[in-house]
Amino acid sequence: MALDRAEVEHIATLARIALTDAEVELLRQQLSNILEQFDVLRQLDTSGVAPTGHAVELGTVMRDDTPGDSLTSEAVLSNAPRREGEFFRVKVVLEE
Repeated sequence: MALDRAEVEHIATLARIALTDAEVELLRQQLSNILEQFDVLRQLDTSGVAPTGHAVELGTVMRDDTPGDSLTSEAVLSNAPRREGEFFRVKVVLEE
């Protein structure tokens, strides 16, 4: 399935990205190639394949969550680059 220029420009508008003419053409080719690969996969007979969530069995690699003692405020703030009293001092992210 080949995409045309208008479809790529529409996708770029939805993604809120500006593209040059050369980028539109490159993206058109790349997206068309990706869609063609999906067409190849769609033609495969998968009637004997059971649906799965993952290709391989997954196992947890996390340790058990065991409760422990909390750190003191002083221990938490001991490595803070900037602090103000009992709080971390950070740069303003959003201004009103």
